[in-house]
Amino acid sequence: MAVAAPASDAKPRLNVPPSMASALRLDPVGLGAGPSMPSPSRRLAEPPKTPSPSKTTYSDRFIPCRSSSRLQNFALIDSPLSPAKDDTPYSRLLRAELFGPDSPKPTTATSAASASPNTNLFRFKKDHSAPTSPFAKAAAAHHDCTAGSGDAPSPQKPPRKVPKTPHKVLDAPSLQDDFYLNLVDWSSQNVLAVGLGTCVYLWSASNSKVTKLCDLGPRDSVCAVHWSREGSYLSIGTGLGDVQIWDSSRCKRIRNMGGHQTRTGVLAWSSCILSSGSRDKNILQHDIRVPNDYISKFSGHRSEVCGLEWSHDDRELASGGNDNQLLVWNQRSQQPVLRLTEHTAAVKAIAWSPHQQGLLASGGGTADRCIRFWNTANGNVLNSIDTGSQVCNLAWCKNVNELVSTHGYSQNQIMVWKYPSMSKVATLTGHTMRVLYLASSPDGQGQVTKLYGSGTYFHQLEHRLLCVILGSRHSQEATSGEEAAGPGGTRSEADEMLY
Repeated sequence: MAVAAPASDAKPRLNVPPSMASALRLDPVGLGAGPSMPSPSRRLAEPPKTPSPSKTTYSDRFIPCRSSSRLQNFALIDSPLSPAKDDTPYSRLLRAELFGPDSPKPTTATSAASASPNTNLFRFKKDHSAPTSPFAKAAAAHHDCTAGSGDAPSPQKPPRKVPKTPHKVLDAPSLQDDFYLNLVDWSSQNVLAVGLGTCVYLWSASNSKVTKLCDLGPRDSVCAVHWSREGSYLSIGTGLGDVQIWDSSRCKRIRNMGGHQTRTGVLAWSSCILSSGSRDKNILQHDIRVPNDYISKFSGHRSEVCGLEWSHDDRELASGGNDNQLLVWNQRSQQPVLRLTEHTAAVKAIAWSPHQQGLLASGGGTADRCIRFWNTANGNVLNSIDTGSQVCNLAWCKNVNELVSTHGYSQNQIMVWKYPSMSKVATLTGHTMRVLYLASSPDGQGQVTKLYGSGTYFHQLEHRLLCVILGSRHSQEATSGEEAAGPGGTRSEADEMLY
């Protein structure tokens, strides 16, 4: 069967719809068919041909021209908010924190949108016709104030006011007037322990219940009290040199440990070790998990030990004595790792900082009157300040970097210091005798207690710090009538007895 050969002059065709075939001009491409292709040199020499404007050009890409549109701000304008939502307490608080309490109230979203629409963070084309933001000048002014401009100074926090009238009064007679004893402590379960003569009394701050824990008898006396960290057990140092441990929930003695030759005037708990200091110049380490009375003895002082304090990580023990020395010990050696001798009087007041590791504060007696700050890593003195009076106690505030000190001769004041500037936050005066004892409470009530003779007065010194301060039994009244009485000038209805 014969097959007809295709004609030599047949043109190639594309499979396209008939409606588009008329609009397409297809030129044959080949070596022998059609007109010859011009040479490259000829094509470069010929001027470019401009298509006729009347001739219609077709394309398979359709890109709209949006040069007059502003799509950068499309859908970026906030939706209108009601004035009630924009003026919520949270919005006012946030505005005050960011721009200060005197910042002007911003305009509503509707007016702000009509005046100047918001712009996106990532803009790759500058829109010169867009209006500027109304917050630009405010931000620049805020930056100038931050940089130190004197036109609009930043607001300052007003100084804290410390009330000088007592909040609560507790009677505590028979309190010994002895600088070297430690007769008050506050437990982590919010129970106050006070040693009065031969007895120990417990006062619950939650329900104001008073409990008599023990009576040591006529031949003995209470010289020191100190709670364990969990607040369940109370250690008592006696005049005969013993150390007793009592279960406060059952009012039962569970341990009696000897070892000292004379009175035990100071105690300090770590996690499982109870340290005791005595007039016999020794420090005993008692481990309540073993049957022995003590496991080690530290002998470094040349006079009575009157101050003991464990660091918060239980690695170091600081001790102060009537020999004017401050010693720092650890568990690995029975010799002090630091012997600090800059004080010129007895060192009873000792406090480790809860805000900085290795920072130790100590206070000297009447002949010294100074509070010194030590770096126990190298033994250097960081700061020293003369208070003008005998330093009886020191206590760090747990929530702010402040220090509370109580004093004896000759001004008998209570002071709150800002560390490290050591500026005075508050000073309470008017005491006729020494403010001998101090303890901090864990419940964050922001109150302080002080005792004049037979009265314990609660004062608010620092937010979230509750302390108890007790003074001498010889003080019968304060210099000011407001100091010696309740908020109305007389004893308040909160008066209670500790016996």
